[in-house]
Amino acid sequence: MAPALLAAIAGWRDLRTRRIPNWLTVPGLGLGIVLNSILGGWAGAKDSLLGASLGLGILLPFVLIRSLGAGDWKLVGALGAFLGPDHLIVVLMATIMVAGVMALILVIWKHRIRQTARNIARMFRAFFTFHLPGPELSLDDPEALKIPFGVAVAIAVLLYAAAHARGVA
Repeated sequence: MAPALLAAIAGWRDLRTRRIPNWLTVPGLGLGIVLNSILGGWAGAKDSLLGASLGLGILLPFVLIRSLGAGDWKLVGALGAFLGPDHLIVVLMATIMVAGVMALILVIWKHRIRQTARNIARMFRAFFTFHLPGPELSLDDPEALKIPFGVAVAIAVLLYAAAHARGVA
């Protein structure tokens, strides 16, 4: 329940303000560690710390190249503290799918299919030549189409919580 509430509030804030505040993510991280420690002892604490570290570690490169915001990064770390590494991986995979669908809808709606294909080619070229793609392909570009990643995370967490409540996940 707590991770779903955290994700829902963060998703709402991201949708409305395009920011996920520290007053939400930092206490969320601490609360996840404390709750898992109380409920699971040392094993719960370990699982919580591994989940937070995994979430922060996986997304850190994307923050460093400015393709993901720090609030999104801290949200995933806090969710990792609640969910642990195994559940977090499932949520991250669902988030990638939700974010992909959101991005595809936005690209089609804004008629930017050709430009998006060129940008993807530039990103692959940069990846395989071990260079950064440039500031025009980052969050710093005011012309770039951006999806609220916190909303994608919130949708994925809520879907996962619903599946978990039904015994499917």
